[in-house]
Amino acid sequence: MTRRAVALLLALTVLVGACSGGTAVLANPAAARPSLPPPTTAPSHPADPVAVVLPADDGPHDRLTEWWYYTGHLRAEDGSRYGFEYVIFRAERGRFPVSWVSHLAVTDEGGDRFVFGQRLEIGRQVDRSSPGAGFDLSILGTDPASQGVAHPAPWTMAGSNGHDRLVAVDPRGFGVDLTLAATKPPALHDDDGWIDFGPAGGSYYYSRTAMTASGSLTLDGRALKVEGTAWFDHQWGDFISVGGGGWDWFAVNLADGTDLTLSLVREADGSYPLVYGTVVDATGSVRHLDRDAFTVQVTDRWTSPATGADYPAGWTVRIPGDDLTIDLRPTVAAQELDTRPTTGVIYWEGSQVVHASHGGVALGGEGYVELTGYAGATAPGP
Repeated sequence: MTRRAVALLLALTVLVGACSGGTAVLANPAAARPSLPPPTTAPSHPADPVAVVLPADDGPHDRLTEWWYYTGHLRAEDGSRYGFEYVIFRAERGRFPVSWVSHLAVTDEGGDRFVFGQRLEIGRQVDRSSPGAGFDLSILGTDPASQGVAHPAPWTMAGSNGHDRLVAVDPRGFGVDLTLAATKPPALHDDDGWIDFGPAGGSYYYSRTAMTASGSLTLDGRALKVEGTAWFDHQWGDFISVGGGGWDWFAVNLADGTDLTLSLVREADGSYPLVYGTVVDATGSVRHLDRDAFTVQVTDRWTSPATGADYPAGWTVRIPGDDLTIDLRPTVAAQELDTRPTTGVIYWEGSQVVHASHGGVALGGEGYVELTGYAGATAPGP
């Protein structure tokens, strides 16, 4: 499995552009382009797979592709509710320098609003991590849509062993400043945390499916005290593209303590070569789900007025062996991110309204869904 393969990492076209004057960076004034550090050399490492060891593997790896990915749900003191997404991607591509992209998004569930920002930076200076001690990443970078002007404050992401800190505020007046703590052990996907893609490569992948979150959320330039929950994914490996048609990814936290993630990876012809899931129960016990253990039915659709992309916009998930049914619908329809300046793609990622029945008991919950491949993956012109 990979839920965020070629599109939501640094697309090779963007890397070439950043390093040699291609589309993504050519839109910025030449004087504002970042100076490029020396190219990376090919890393050497033991043959895959090796055991995932934490907190050492919380930190960066010299692999082709890697990301640290958070989604979450926050409540303000006045009762208003918000979703957030914050991610940093890392990519190595042969002779090109190490490249980084960050995406930040906030969903105002009561206000029917969605805002997002993006940053791009080239070079190893982003990584401030100490070996074996987790990750410490800082992106000052530029937003390609802002004519290459550097932002005054970096977006930072640091963590080790399930104790994390996120600080990212966009100059347009939205962002997060959060302290997170895991309440369950990490979940290693496919039992051992290694996903074999065959000819496409392979990936290490684990999640912290239940984390408390507290701090502040900024919207319209006003900081709100918030608390809530977060979900963390960390994935790395020597892969570039898996699933030429895109994928649908689901992360659900039910009120009875059950956490569930599902991945449906499509080929360009519409077939699904990779479908699987992971269940984490209230005690933290982890169980792999094969494709025949669950079904996902689309119940509604939404067409983006900005891009014309036609997305699924409602789902019913059934896991018969667990007597579990989950109905999902977006809290806000328009949670689409146009990140062509940094990753070359448009995707949809958003918070959900959750209604479930588990063993005949009605439950609420929280969820996030990610959808790629519905709008294509074409980088913008110069």
